[in-house]
Amino acid sequence: MTHSGKTPLTATQAAAEIARGALSAEDYTRACLDRISELEPTVHAFIHLDPDHALAQARALDERRSKGQPIGPLHGIPVGIKDIFDTADYKTECGSPLHKGRQPARDCAAVARLRAAGAVIIGKTVTTECAYFHPGATRNPHDLERTPGGSSSGSAAAVAAGMVPLAIGSQTNGSVIRPAAFCGVYGVKPTHGTISRHGALILSKALDHVGVFANTLADTALILEALAGYDENDEDTRPQAPEFRKALAEKPPTPPKLAFVRTPVWDKADSEARTAFENLAKRLGLATVDLPDDYKAAWDDQRVIMATDMTHNFGALVERGGDASSKQLRDLVAEGRQTTALRYLAARDNARRYVAGIGGLLKQYDAILTPSAPGVAPKGNATGNPAFNTLWTLTGLPAVSLPLLKGEGGMPIGVQLVGAAGDDARLLRTANWLVNKLG
Repeated sequence: MTHSGKTPLTATQAAAEIARGALSAEDYTRACLDRISELEPTVHAFIHLDPDHALAQARALDERRSKGQPIGPLHGIPVGIKDIFDTADYKTECGSPLHKGRQPARDCAAVARLRAAGAVIIGKTVTTECAYFHPGATRNPHDLERTPGGSSSGSAAAVAAGMVPLAIGSQTNGSVIRPAAFCGVYGVKPTHGTISRHGALILSKALDHVGVFANTLADTALILEALAGYDENDEDTRPQAPEFRKALAEKPPTPPKLAFVRTPVWDKADSEARTAFENLAKRLGLATVDLPDDYKAAWDDQRVIMATDMTHNFGALVERGGDASSKQLRDLVAEGRQTTALRYLAARDNARRYVAGIGGLLKQYDAILTPSAPGVAPKGNATGNPAFNTLWTLTGLPAVSLPLLKGEGGMPIGVQLVGAAGDDARLLRTANWLVNKLG
């Protein structure tokens, strides 16, 4: 059974129509709500949804435009918000019984930026428990027997099902790129520190990224421009005003040079995915580049940092909650408590070394091409293996998942491109070139 689809217009198209008065924010929001009403009983992408409140936001935006007041680039565009981002008008429960009923007093930085850009905050999307591995209720719109991935499961599924044109999520290991691949949408994890995490559940400041989902690259550029920038409350952000949409519209001066990097976890990819990527690399005439042997430790290094930081940030809460938390989360906290300071600091040092080494490779190539996930979305509730995302999250490099390949039963296989730190706009341009080249 399949429920994948698209809203009547993309976010970019709808924003243009709303801006010129050919479409109202209320009508576009109502179209999204109708799609949600149709599919939510089986897809389960949302955990908090108030249609009346969403329509009230849209009407207020229509009134603002009718009075000739300034409007933002996302004026009237509904956006789904992963339920780890604080919202003043919706509960934020982080997929956890330990946060049941939690109502923030104010919006997080990312949601505040979306509202300032004119977005309709349509509702909160399902997340795995505390953005870790214990799955929520969401199903994959392409096949309801399969996982949508995690932890940004609801956001990816909502976009794939055409419930909303845009959604935000987060990634500490593989939680944007993997669900984007499984659900067959575009997902972008920008360079670490591109988007503020203030007011979101913090798992690891060293690893956490805010990312986005959309059905077109143009729509990812639209929402990224609204979200990116400095926030004094997030020390990892920096002053920037990247022109994602301008870069996306540009033709590369020369055909981008891509390196096919299988990574040390190539054996984790299933045979279908390995064949698909080897054929793609051959079709594109790509050089295969193997990383040095010492990069094999990167997966353990990421695990050490994530377990230790998550234990530091909410280990006490998990322990107080006892059996209310999943065994996966309790086991991770126990693991984090066993990490020595020397091992943690060594992992952080190793991460910086990996950044330097890959940075050298990206001086020779415009981007790295590698799988987004080991294959198509697996059947069952488990969120899937993030192995092909770990290194790029640990190094903080920008990554985008492109729904370019098909596997078993026509299920999507994501192609991941990774770029140089801070060079997100050029990465989107390269991604657009690849999408056009492959038709």
